[in-house]
Amino acid sequence: MNNRRVLVAVVDDDASVRTALGRLLRSASHDVETFSSGAEFLESVKEHQPDCVVLDLHMPQVSGFAVQTRLAESGIRLPTVVITGYDAEATRERALAGGAAAYLRKPVDGQALLDAIAAAVSPNGGLRPEPCCEQT
Repeated sequence: MNNRRVLVAVVDDDASVRTALGRLLRSASHDVETFSSGAEFLESVKEHQPDCVVLDLHMPQVSGFAVQTRLAESGIRLPTVVITGYDAEATRERALAGGAAAYLRKPVDGQALLDAIAAAVSPNGGLRPEPCCEQT
């Protein structure tokens, strides 16, 4: 990867999660934007797009699943790392089928998240032959 800093959007309704992930990503030399709702994030992508989005699935009003759907409907392909505190096989399958490059459970392991972001923004776009398994 070149020397350009990666811009990562963190979308989570939990302020403590946004703060912690922002610190982690900045410590890894990423630029970070945080959003407290899916609606706020979707509004921002009309103006500019990050290189990757770290997306919580379970948020009020506009869920992470709804964000994935609206991005796809708009033709916006953003590498997405899904994070969730409510892990279930059906949730994992739905997130990956919706285009997520990785699926991680909260509390998120910092190195696993950094690795997932690196893979998602790599030249192959984080695409895997079979998006069936979570990255750890």
